[in-house]
Amino acid sequence: MRILLLAIAGFLTACSPVSKRQLSRTIQETEKSFQDHMGFVLYDPAKRKTVFAYNSDKYFIPASNTKIVTFYTSLVLLKDSIPGIIYGRLGDSLIIRGTGDPSLLYDQVNGSNRVFNFLKEQSGQLYFVSDNFQTTALGPGWAWDDYNYAYSAERSALPVYGNTFRVQSTPDQVLSVSPRYFRNQLSIGDSLNRSSIVRELNSNRTAYYPGQKALGSRTWRVPFRTDNGSVGNLLADTLGRSVYTINAFPAGVQKQVLCSVPADSLYKVMMQDSDNLIAEQLLLICAGLLSDTLQPEIAIRYMQANQLRDLPDPLVWVDGSGLSRYNLFTPRSIVRLWEKIDGMVERDRLFALLATGGKSGTLQNFYTNNKPYIYGKTGTLSNVHTLSGFLLTKKGETLIFSLMSNNFTVPVRELRAHMETVLKQIHENY
Repeated sequence: MRILLLAIAGFLTACSPVSKRQLSRTIQETEKSFQDHMGFVLYDPAKRKTVFAYNSDKYFIPASNTKIVTFYTSLVLLKDSIPGIIYGRLGDSLIIRGTGDPSLLYDQVNGSNRVFNFLKEQSGQLYFVSDNFQTTALGPGWAWDDYNYAYSAERSALPVYGNTFRVQSTPDQVLSVSPRYFRNQLSIGDSLNRSSIVRELNSNRTAYYPGQKALGSRTWRVPFRTDNGSVGNLLADTLGRSVYTINAFPAGVQKQVLCSVPADSLYKVMMQDSDNLIAEQLLLICAGLLSDTLQPEIAIRYMQANQLRDLPDPLVWVDGSGLSRYNLFTPRSIVRLWEKIDGMVERDRLFALLATGGKSGTLQNFYTNNKPYIYGKTGTLSNVHTLSGFLLTKKGETLIFSLMSNNFTVPVRELRAHMETVLKQIHENY
């Protein structure tokens, strides 16, 4: 690592071809040490010049760096407010259809209860239809055994509570479940070494395993199955009224749109906290605006054929969140995406939406400095770690970068520490 820092310092102070070659050799030595594959691009947007590139044209699994292209897609296609539901009236009845909006009763989003209050105030019969949802609940290339974890919540036409429920246990094993609809789905299993919550793969039946040791209070967020029956029953239980599910929106009924929350309230949670559900649902919302059908491939095809045509390398892009290992991006294409976003959004607003080194989101405990110098998006899967965004130098320059690593076997904290040292040196010396 000491050799790496010396090479970077020489490169940044001289910027000679020899120093660049030395930096390349040092990264190769780092790859050998970690047995991984690395790609790195450092770009000066003011000069429109690539400062340094290593494996810039090689494809890497981006993990949650996929959310960068979802963010860009949303900026292109969505307005300032998120369409919450589509509704129409037939006599005294109200028919609602989901738009994919994930904000309804989702406590991770700071927003209004506009959609909930609207539904609560209706006096006639309430009908829910999800005929526009034309995709699978779990995305292509997702790990099937992640279904039990909150980061793998199911996609749906009308998410409620972030498509998860909460189970809380006290030190004396008293359980509480929220929303209450799922109380009857919970049972007590045999003790295991560690307390845990396990939902059955194909149902909402869930077992709590208390564990053999007394622990403090714990909270689990558990994804639930999002079939029409579950969503309808959950809505009915939450609203305190009957909700009927039907197969199609009645012909001839005039459709209206009720907006829910400011778009930035979703972008902030997606980009800072790397919320997978919000990313997936934003892509569905975009698809719905293009076609009235909630199918992510519609938005992906549109963007690939239009706004993404000028990327240095085509994106292999299959989902909104980056949970899929089918996604493949190159570092230089990610840098170009950031340059496009930088041209659309004022930096004060943009930086407020991103994870910030030492301050917020997934970077809160890393890249610490008296004054933040890293704003961007992390990405982590098993054996994958990426970081892309904006790097502010001591001299006041703003650079765009993408640093990607795949196929390492050491703990991610070790790789992250090396990345942090590299980027800190650039901040100090460029």
